[in-house]
Amino acid sequence: MIFSIFKKELKETLRDKRTLIMMLVIPILIFPLILNVIVGVSSSFEDSVENKTFKIGILGESNDYFAKKLNNIPNSFGPKSLIPYHGDSVKMRNDLKEEKLDLIFIYDARFSEQIKDMEATKLICSFDKTNMGYEQRAQKYVQIIEAEERLKRYAVLNIDEQKITPFEIQYQNIASNQKMIGELIGGFLPYIFIAFGFMGCMYPAIDLFTGEKERGTIETLLTTPVSRWKFLVGKMLVIILSGLMASFFALLGLFLSINLMDIIPDPEIMKVINQILSLGFVLKLFLLLLPLTVFFAGIMIPIAVYTKTFKEAQSIIAPLNIIVLLPAMAGLFPGIELNLQTALIPILNIVLTTKGLIGGTIDYSLLILSFSVMVVLAGIAVAISFKQFGKETNILS
Repeated sequence: MIFSIFKKELKETLRDKRTLIMMLVIPILIFPLILNVIVGVSSSFEDSVENKTFKIGILGESNDYFAKKLNNIPNSFGPKSLIPYHGDSVKMRNDLKEEKLDLIFIYDARFSEQIKDMEATKLICSFDKTNMGYEQRAQKYVQIIEAEERLKRYAVLNIDEQKITPFEIQYQNIASNQKMIGELIGGFLPYIFIAFGFMGCMYPAIDLFTGEKERGTIETLLTTPVSRWKFLVGKMLVIILSGLMASFFALLGLFLSINLMDIIPDPEIMKVINQILSLGFVLKLFLLLLPLTVFFAGIMIPIAVYTKTFKEAQSIIAPLNIIVLLPAMAGLFPGIELNLQTALIPILNIVLTTKGLIGGTIDYSLLILSFSVMVVLAGIAVAISFKQFGKETNILS
């Protein structure tokens, strides 16, 4: 009987366009759209910064040694246009703030004499750090000029550069590609799955309860010789399936985006990502999402049962998405790790557990604890749903 109710409600749910859009269309399209935009914007930005002619304000000596050195740097390091400011530092700084300039260099009036006498001198470079790539371009220019002057001093002093270099430092990253991927995107993926799981549950929950009340069909259903709890279980299974399907299609959209859009040029990283998105990982992910989705269904059903109209139910349930995503967002912050304390925090524990699964650093005892916490909460939410669905005042109001 429960399966018959489930099958009937599922057919009706799949006829609803809003549910299909939230459960199938948006999840499978969201990752291709996001990745396409990110890759497109990133490529466009890199090209624009590399090819942009930087307007550089300079303020220093009249016999401008530094300006000549700067001007002689090949355009392969970035095209530039030098604009001298003769003693007017205020105007130059104002022009920088008003974005009439990209960089400014200020140095001593005796700059060339100090360089010739091998004295230390000060060079000030200013830029707007919110403009990505500007600091790197400035550092590149200064490093080229500095390296040239350093070699000249070595030659004058008859110094072998190798003899004054005590050691050559090599920094090595021992983290595997899988662990790096887990740290970079491990918190973001479950955040997306949780968001879509919630939205995938929302419309079926409202339609199967509040919608039935609005259409006046719920009283007819309850007059049939079937236990009320069987109706609740059948409807709840449809809601849970909708949430899991939304998460699944989001994962499918991610997989298709990575494999079809050619956004990851490194074959080694691509190999690691395909290993992460294995059948075993997908099964573990959905095992974690199952009690969470049941929890979502359990908190939505009492609201849907209590409210009188679709609009009223939507206005109450939709803002809950923000509350649900707040602990999920905490999992995006660096330094937040899965431990005995965070494993007890609902939703955050799922994010951190998924992050550990992706990075291959999961502690399975903490995974079991996180799963158990969500199972307990799901059970409490289901019990509340049973209680609210059993009240005649809620059903007949």
